[in-house]
Amino acid sequence: MHLLMNPLTAPVADPASLESLAALYAYPEQVAAGRPWLRANMVSSLDGSARLEGLSEGLSSAADKRIFGVLRALADVVLVGAETVRAEGYRPGRARAEFAAARKAAGQAPAPAIAVVSRGLSFDLSAPLFTEPLVRTVVITTEDSPAEARRALAEVADVVVAGERSVELPAALAALTARGWTRQLTEGGPRLLGGLAAEGLLDELCLSMAPLLTAGDAPRIAYGLPVADLRPMQLVSLIEEDGFLFTRYLRAEPGPAAG
Repeated sequence: MHLLMNPLTAPVADPASLESLAALYAYPEQVAAGRPWLRANMVSSLDGSARLEGLSEGLSSAADKRIFGVLRALADVVLVGAETVRAEGYRPGRARAEFAAARKAAGQAPAPAIAVVSRGLSFDLSAPLFTEPLVRTVVITTEDSPAEARRALAEVADVVVAGERSVELPAALAALTARGWTRQLTEGGPRLLGGLAAEGLLDELCLSMAPLLTAGDAPRIAYGLPVADLRPMQLVSLIEEDGFLFTRYLRAEPGPAAG
């Protein structure tokens, strides 16, 4: 694993180590003071596909999974769409011994919570996501979601209503922040990421690019609602391993006004 660009932090001696990756991807200091920060982590092919044969797994690599694990280990909560939960067979966040001391020192739970955005509430409630979490799973839904399904879900998860007919994403993130979960991570899928981007809610994007051309009709990493204004992003780190590129972009700060 080769660190090609890292202007924000001190030089990293071994970018393949978990300790170095944790330092490289550390949340901003203001997060500890209560300012929420939403980071997205996605993977794509060179031509923009977010899935291969319906799943992101075929685009991943050992390094991608290592960074995926570190980003989860740093987060308070992982926000994900229901379609992705079902397609990818989501499980609860797990505690990792390598990060236990740092999480305890930061006042974090042993593992990140999983928060799922869903209107239809079609879940297998016997799945580990609801029966085995270290931190109770949260489901963010709407006022018009099926009442019976919501009552059943409330037995195994915390149900948060954020919006009448569709989930209002600013309200959803505010509900997570109110729980003290300021280190926020979203893993999509593409429709959820598109909604977050359209609302201007993303602070950061960590994008892994696989050295593959896939073509086909898979969605790109974000789609759905159009973005009213372009969202400039600044590249702040770049890692390469076996042809895979691991980029980190922050929301670009507006420059000084001309005049």
